[in-house]
Amino acid sequence: MTGKAVVVGAGVAGLATAIGLRRAGWAVSVLERRTEPERYGTAFGIHPTAQGALERLGVGKAFQAQAVPYRNARIRTPRGKTLASLPLERIERKAGRPELLISRPYLIDTLLAELAGLGAPIRFGERLSDVSALTGAVDLVVGADGIHSAVRTACFGDRSGPRPIGTVAWIGIADFESGLYGETWGKGRFFGMTPVETGRTNWYATVPEATTAEELRGYFESWHDPIPRILDQTDPATWIRYEMRHLFPALPSFVHGGNIALVGDAAHAMTPNLGQGACTAILDAEALTRAVAENTSAGLPSALRAYDAERRRTAQRVALGSRSLHRFMTTEHTRLRDALIRVLPS
Repeated sequence: MTGKAVVVGAGVAGLATAIGLRRAGWAVSVLERRTEPERYGTAFGIHPTAQGALERLGVGKAFQAQAVPYRNARIRTPRGKTLASLPLERIERKAGRPELLISRPYLIDTLLAELAGLGAPIRFGERLSDVSALTGAVDLVVGADGIHSAVRTACFGDRSGPRPIGTVAWIGIADFESGLYGETWGKGRFFGMTPVETGRTNWYATVPEATTAEELRGYFESWHDPIPRILDQTDPATWIRYEMRHLFPALPSFVHGGNIALVGDAAHAMTPNLGQGACTAILDAEALTRAVAENTSAGLPSALRAYDAERRRTAQRVALGSRSLHRFMTTEHTRLRDALIRVLPS
């Protein structure tokens, strides 16, 4: 099955979907409301299952050239005492490959380069105003336009939009390698550190509220090294602050009207606690394009139903798990939480 498709959004989900559709023989164009590629951000964790999806999309080698393995990460108390290990070694043993981390700009550039080589145009500065007119002009519309998706709103109404969870996240990259990785869980807040590339450390923090860099530093000034040092030696002008939001309640479907599909944050925006946002977006893209390519005789509505059946429940379970973990990590009852961490398997 081939035809004309428009992908709305040029983030990870949109670019990966456009690549998959183009490889399946579709004529694809991408609409992006921003005037240039969105290269802000820090690091994405890519699970082995998502790595396999990238390989099936034809970008595995280019991705791996920029990625670094994530190993030996621990959960710690603010004083630096180890509570547990993150399950990275278990993941690697089971999958036969490690979890990988990649700078968000590197991943975006990798996908952009692949899409350009396939001859699919991206129309930057294109703000979508009428989804119904778009659906009448092409065979397939893919909503990959993020947490505030115009395509999702057109399909499921304003009540399908994101909701705040009451915490603020900050992310950044320090220009030195911390040598200490994992997450530190405190009372109502946490701090994480991962590798990202040689000579740099990706970091992220969540707090109930922090409106300035100095306030954020104050939340973590008494925590174990190198957390205060990372915040002191990272230029606040490069930090990114955002209020954490998620889609709740979950959507009844990832498809609509027989020729519209949602992928990535447009379908299941979640908290970042499980580190699965980029992974689920990549898996959505690969599953959608495979369903369209394989259901050659049943028609597009049938292909979209197959995509929805494969991805919706799985992605929504991940989103629920991430939201539940966020509550557990940021609880005020730290003694009970820390005792549970010590006895739970990694």
